[in-house]
Amino acid sequence: MLVWDGGRRSALTRGKRVAFGVGEGDVRTCVGARGHPCPLGAVVPARSTGARCEECARLDRAHSVAADTLDDPRPYRVYLAWFGPGMAKVGITAVARGSARLLEQGAVCFSWLGTGPLMAARRTEELLRAALGVPDRIPYTDKRAVRAALPEGEAERAAEIAGLHARAVALSGWPESLGREPFRPVDHVGVFGLAGLPAAVGEVSELVAGGVVSGELVAAAGPDLHLATSGGVVVLDTRLLAGWGLVPVGGREREPDVPVRRSKGRAGLQDGLF
Repeated sequence: MLVWDGGRRSALTRGKRVAFGVGEGDVRTCVGARGHPCPLGAVVPARSTGARCEECARLDRAHSVAADTLDDPRPYRVYLAWFGPGMAKVGITAVARGSARLLEQGAVCFSWLGTGPLMAARRTEELLRAALGVPDRIPYTDKRAVRAALPEGEAERAAEIAGLHARAVALSGWPESLGREPFRPVDHVGVFGLAGLPAAVGEVSELVAGGVVSGELVAAAGPDLHLATSGGVVVLDTRLLAGWGLVPVGGREREPDVPVRRSKGRAGLQDGLF
């Protein structure tokens, strides 16, 4: 689901044609922070996924779960998420958000580890990162690279976090206020449409004034739309859309004419217009 300024929503269903353009002479401007417009109307880089100027980014971070907030009374969950072979991470999210954070990150499968106050969840996250040797962040480029080559079975996809979960709950040093949860894997392959997904030939690196993005939606994982074009599947990170004035593109189908960074291993293909 894409949400536009003014609250209009566009459903993203597999098989749907996605097509839009950027106005000629347009520039990308800061989206502001915490529901407030940028007071400077600052121009931001086309390749930035945050779409915020330095000041608005600082304000937004100050209110995020990663900030040093001591008085948040809400309960939090610690989770293990898996994005592909060798790509597992630990993180925290508010209980009230359910699995939304995992869907936003494009987690292929995940399991809860424990529930408790925010500071206890943070301490547990740090404990597990050190003890299990897993990060709290996986680059999106790495996630995209393996989506077309995931194990076919849910049990196979959950095997890595099953082992990590068993090691995690056996550790000493957990805060007493954080209750441990049993291993119950949740798989998102069907939700994202990743079964049988063709390998991507590249990913959109930025939008440009006068550029067009067009293709048939074959999968959507986290912020990424996998669009089928005559030249192969191209991945569009929807975070690159924020801050642009987008316009509909009608008429016949068109190939994307924005910069596309080609996937590794495709010799002779350089970053350029698709």
